[in-house]
Amino acid sequence: MHVGDDVASVSENRRIVTEAAHLPGAPRWLNQVHGTRVMNAHEISRSEVPNADGSYTDQVDVVCAIMSADCLPIIISDDLGQEIACIHAGWKGLMEGIVPSAIDHFRAPAARLIAWIGPGISIDAYVVDSDFRDRFMSRNEAYGSAFRHTLGTWHADLYSLAQSQLYALGVRNLSRYQGCTYGDRKQFFSYRRDGVTGRMATFAWLQDP
Repeated sequence: MHVGDDVASVSENRRIVTEAAHLPGAPRWLNQVHGTRVMNAHEISRSEVPNADGSYTDQVDVVCAIMSADCLPIIISDDLGQEIACIHAGWKGLMEGIVPSAIDHFRAPAARLIAWIGPGISIDAYVVDSDFRDRFMSRNEAYGSAFRHTLGTWHADLYSLAQSQLYALGVRNLSRYQGCTYGDRKQFFSYRRDGVTGRMATFAWLQDP
């Protein structure tokens, strides 16, 4: 809705995906700003699109939703399926604290949480400069393992950054997508590859047991 696409087409595509994915209700869409705000999805009205980069709920049939096209979609749940969060984690969100902001919403201790890191750009495709690396290193020197220097160029591993943050917060049950949005043109949109492009949507919700 904020990148110049036809509003009617976007609305129709959202209606189609809601039906095709058999979602229990309309997703609680967000206006993502690469920040650290995580909303309670069940408090977002269907007509509201707040500025936020994550949503959490402990209520059934409330659909959390984020969009991505190289940034990481991350879903977090407790092990009993009573709480869930869906976050949009690009480099800026990871640096500023989107992951701990999401974890703070959970009543369950971090040791009981499960995290899935979805498709994003891989270290091979994500070329950055030394200033980019320095900003992360100034926050935590442990981030050094997420960067690789090859042929005079720095590369950043968003997957590794997200995993290290989750692990440091006490989340031990982790899984991640092994591919790359930039390199897989057939399956994924990629903002860094194409500039003007669509978005992938990631949905998460709780079902009544």
